[in-house]
Amino acid sequence: MWGDIAIAFVLAFVVAFVTTPYTIKLADKIGAVDIPKDKRRMRKKAMPKFGGPAVILGFVVSSIYLLIVMNIEHTINLFGIEQYGIKLLGFLAGILVVAAFCIVDDIKTIKPITKLIGQTIGAIIVVASGIRIEGITLPFLNFPEIHEITSIILTLIWIIIVTNSINLIDGLDGLSSGISIISAVSLLIIFVLNGSSMISIVLITALAGALVGFLPYNFSPAKTFLGDTGSNFLGFALAVISILGSAKTYTAAVIVLPLIVLGLPIFDTFMAIVRRIIRGKSIKAVFKADKGHLHHKLVAKGYNQKQAVLILYGISAIFGIFAVILFDSGIWTALSFLLIVLVAIAAGYKNFWPKRTGKERYECLQCKYIYNPKFGNEKAGIKPGTPFSELPENWVCPVCGQSKDMFEINE
Repeated sequence: MWGDIAIAFVLAFVVAFVTTPYTIKLADKIGAVDIPKDKRRMRKKAMPKFGGPAVILGFVVSSIYLLIVMNIEHTINLFGIEQYGIKLLGFLAGILVVAAFCIVDDIKTIKPITKLIGQTIGAIIVVASGIRIEGITLPFLNFPEIHEITSIILTLIWIIIVTNSINLIDGLDGLSSGISIISAVSLLIIFVLNGSSMISIVLITALAGALVGFLPYNFSPAKTFLGDTGSNFLGFALAVISILGSAKTYTAAVIVLPLIVLGLPIFDTFMAIVRRIIRGKSIKAVFKADKGHLHHKLVAKGYNQKQAVLILYGISAIFGIFAVILFDSGIWTALSFLLIVLVAIAAGYKNFWPKRTGKERYECLQCKYIYNPKFGNEKAGIKPGTPFSELPENWVCPVCGQSKDMFEINE
């Protein structure tokens, strides 16, 4: 098993790592470029946003190659009673549909409702192939088997929610890809402990490998973005694989454990929906982007992009570790772990709170330009002695054009 896991990871990593530079070049040719048009954007410079196909290619090549080899060697049976072959085809078809809609969006931009239609069609194809949430077992909620219609509706909702959760949290360099890696690794550990099917273990490993291959190009300062193609694929894949990986002997894993593992993006999405409905006073307001996500709030507190991303990585890792401990050791051990973490954070958070005196020098993460408050930026009308925090919101790096958010303190 571990040899197969290693092959799935390494092959996906290599394919994604090698092909990402080509997607960067392709993005410029087809117009898949993120051009900042509003204050919500963290960057002020155009950036390729077509990294998604590289991640998808790494995932698909690794998964299909390994599953075919394993089927030939009779390590798994794609055409046995579980009909994993049909389910895999349904999953791949769903990915193609979602990717097709999102590629158009990355190039020409389409309405959110149109993307939602694409996500729904992809989810319906997955459900039609036989991938469904078939039951829920909890201490106070025991439904080992649920009605077929309930199963279909629950599965569709789960896939659409997770797909959009990863998409909505994709707001900083490396954020959604890093959180997805943490989620994938957490689910892999749970699948191995749970005795899940090899197909689900191979798929989640390939997903993690493809993301690790892409992350060097996406982490701050990024050379490319995932784009809607990549972020929608990640959410869609995590949602579907989490269902495939849940053995019938532990059906709570279908919803509860993946829900905890993906707790950060799902919580951020839930709060975004509530916030937008309250502010817009209508359901239509849900589709209007804003600057109220968790990463926006961290940057507003004074953290730079890299610091905000690392903080959210840490929170996501806590969710993942909690889910693993909950599954392996039980609720009380998991709660005691969470209590220790919360006490540690409460005791030491002030040491990590941004401290600004206004005299620090700031370095652009993109071009390494240094802003020194002592000298200001007279060409841009910034007088000597102007603290970085008092620079206008529309001020950009005089060398490469990056926004204030792309600067960090130069020690």
